[in-house]
Amino acid sequence: MPESISTVKFTPYRERQGEDYMNGHQLEHFRQILLAWKRQLRQEVERTVQHLQDEAVVCADPNDRASQEEEFAVELRARDRERKLIKKIDEALAQLDSGAYGFCEACGEPIGVRRLEARPTATLCIDCKELEERRERQWA
Repeated sequence: MPESISTVKFTPYRERQGEDYMNGHQLEHFRQILLAWKRQLRQEVERTVQHLQDEAVVCADPNDRASQEEEFAVELRARDRERKLIKKIDEALAQLDSGAYGFCEACGEPIGVRRLEARPTATLCIDCKELEERRERQWA
């Protein structure tokens, strides 16, 4: 479940009345979420590598061999998705450093604290994301 940060524990950000969007406190909050998520994904990658090394045995029975290869293929697909997610996290961290984090790539409007807590790698606001999804459905 690489698209979920549900296993990363964090305290939701409490917005203060009148505070600026993406102020230093918010930026640090999201930096910590992204770094924790990235750390967790890297640990999963390490566990998978260790598991594949530990479980790689020569199976005489073709059915056992096929089952083992299928299990490994599923794990590797999951790790590949996580590798892509780590790349998105790195991009979000770069946006944090450049001051572009939290703003929609399409319209420039704020994405919103709650949306970013649900999906810290979001690059589009809700309206632009819905428009993108409608366009994708039209062309599918």
